[in-house]
Amino acid sequence: MPGPRAAADDLEPRGRTDPPRQYPATTPHEADMPVPPGGDAGTPSPAPSHSVLKSLLGAWALSACSTEETAQVELHLGECAPCADEALRLRDAVALLHTERDLDLDPLLRFRVLENCLGRRPARIPVPEWAAPYDAETARLDALLRDIGASEWRRPVRLKWFDGRDPVSRETSVAGVIGHLTSVDGLVAGALGLDDPLGRDAPATPEERTERYWRTEVRTAAGHEVHEPWRDQSHALIRTVSFAGRGVAELSVSYGDFSLPLRDALLDRAFECWMHADDIADAVDYPYDPPRGSHLHRMVDLSARLLPAALAGRRRAGLAGPAKHLVTAGSPGRSLHLEIEGAGGGDWYIPLDSPAALGSPDLTVAQVALDRVEFCQLVAGHVPPEEAAAGQDGDREAIRDVLFAAASLSRV
Repeated sequence: MPGPRAAADDLEPRGRTDPPRQYPATTPHEADMPVPPGGDAGTPSPAPSHSVLKSLLGAWALSACSTEETAQVELHLGECAPCADEALRLRDAVALLHTERDLDLDPLLRFRVLENCLGRRPARIPVPEWAAPYDAETARLDALLRDIGASEWRRPVRLKWFDGRDPVSRETSVAGVIGHLTSVDGLVAGALGLDDPLGRDAPATPEERTERYWRTEVRTAAGHEVHEPWRDQSHALIRTVSFAGRGVAELSVSYGDFSLPLRDALLDRAFECWMHADDIADAVDYPYDPPRGSHLHRMVDLSARLLPAALAGRRRAGLAGPAKHLVTAGSPGRSLHLEIEGAGGGDWYIPLDSPAALGSPDLTVAQVALDRVEFCQLVAGHVPPEEAAAGQDGDREAIRDVLFAAASLSRV
């Protein structure tokens, strides 16, 4: 089939002798174009290779490419699915770098990123396993505090606990809560030979330390003046126990009228950090999740181990029923089956008549079932023992005594 040019020639009258028409080698538009280095104006520039275009994706995501590079990259993205997927991921990452982005969408993002990074590349000096809950809970609270506004440090926060007989509450501020954590964490700092935030003549009990701090410090302190000392102290505690070696876990930490080994003291501090972080989150309208299951299990276990002594103390004060079947220390005795449901839960058998007895499934006279968070709220004094929505079966007096003993573990 003849082409368009041949067809046009057939229309010429036969016998014409005019010379053939001359056409310019380039169009006027092409003639005006600059000649690329090393080539003629009519020779198109070769397209960049796949590896070159892939190397430009980061600059493209940051809008740092030239106009020509941007066009080449976007043309390539329409033809290469792997590069298109990578470009989308890079654009999403760049979006998170904008400082004007509202962090309310995911207030725990910083903690999750740090957790993921530490999981991929463990620290050279690892945090002891028994200190990991304190490390995690202080990191989560630090992330929350970094995201709240300056005015929110004065938001009212109502602290709740159980004084052994009745629920008690006290109103403070977000700054006051962090000051309270700083002052009580100072008990651990002092036991490790670190500086006590309240000085050498600091009171011995958590309650007295908190009252002193509230009287002298928190009224005039700005947010960063409260946040930074607490964060620096928590980091110092983690560094010290990480470098100290295994023996430090059994170091005694005095709370005034009782003592705990360091491994349990840091677990107690992790529990209180979580509870008060939840108080702060409620005050500033932030979501806040419970600890990871393995850490929460350790917290529940500490509370269960403290229950026999708390129950004996209430019995001495006339606040619990008398012992019904005393046994020698280390022998199995009458017990209550404490069942904690959910991630981090489990089964514990609480000796009822002597703190030195062993809990025994065979000598169980009562059972209490509680959700994991609800039990922790009970231990923190946030839920009155009469209102604990527990599944209950067996000896009613034993159930009441254990629920009240759990609430009496709380303090300001």
